[in-house]
Formats: sequence, structure tokens, C-alpha cells
Amino acid sequence: MNFTVRKGKVEDVETVLQLIIELAIFENEPNAVEITIEDLKKDGFGKVPKFNFFVAEEDQEIIGLAFFYERYSTWKGRILHLEDLIVTKSKRKSGVGKALYAEVLKYAYKNDYNRVAWEVLDWNRNAIQFYENSGAKVLKEWNVAQMDKENLATFVKNN
Repeated sequence: MNFTVRKGKVEDVETVLQLIIELAIFENEPNAVEITIEDLKKDGFGKVPKFNFFVAEEDQEIIGLAFFYERYSTWKGRILHLEDLIVTKSKRKSGVGKALYAEVLKYAYKNDYNRVAWEVLDWNRNAIQFYENSGAKVLKEWNVAQMDKENLATFVKNN
């Protein structure tokens, strides 16, 4: 397989959104994606970009995505959060995910981040094994907590 990994550009956001939707379907959340192309353009390419991304490209077609942003840990300081690592279904198990993952880790190392963190679904055994084989610790005793926009509104109204 002959592909390249490069930094994402504003022209890529339409395909990026398609990959995000493909991931949502894979994760059994087909209707969960609410962002738009306009959101990605505004939030990723405004005065203060809220995220970065790398794409894997084969024959000028984007076949994978690593989507990440900076966070701050009270224990570690500057950390990088890998939000999503996506490879289109027909290109999985071909080294694309590994190349994108490596690019994010190299970026974190070169830019002096103290940690890279991400979530992985407990049923995605292939991903868990991939991460563990790379040297990552998968913290099974931690749970992810979230509050969506509707629950935020309810909370604020009641408090």
C-alpha cells in the first residue's frame, strides 16, 4: 500500500466529516454526529484553532484521519488528546492507523507534551491490543463521564 501522511488542510474538512460519520456508524452511534463542515472550518482554522489533524492519503484520496487537540492536566501540565483515529473500512489493517498514530506521537514528543491520552471502547479488542502493543497503558479502572447539551440545560435550569 502506498500512502502518505500529512497535516490536514481546510480543503480536507468535507472528507474529514465523512470519516467522522463512518466512525460513528462503526461505534454504533450513527445519529450522534452533530458538527458540520462549517463548524470544522471555523473551529479548526480560525484565529485560535481548537484542533489539529493529520490525514493519510492514497492517490489523492483521504483514507484515514488522526484528530487531536491540546489539554491541560493538573498532574502533568500540557497533554495532547487524541480524539479520534479513523481509517476508512476498506483500508483497515494496512498500516494506515499505525502511521497516523505514530505521527501524533511524534508530534507530541517534538512539541514537548507530557502525555498523550485518548479513550477506546471496551469492546474494540483490536484497538486495545494495538495500543497496548505500542506501549500505551489502557486504564480499565477509569470511566468516562459526559454531560450533553440537553443535560447541561437541565442542570443549569435546576441549579
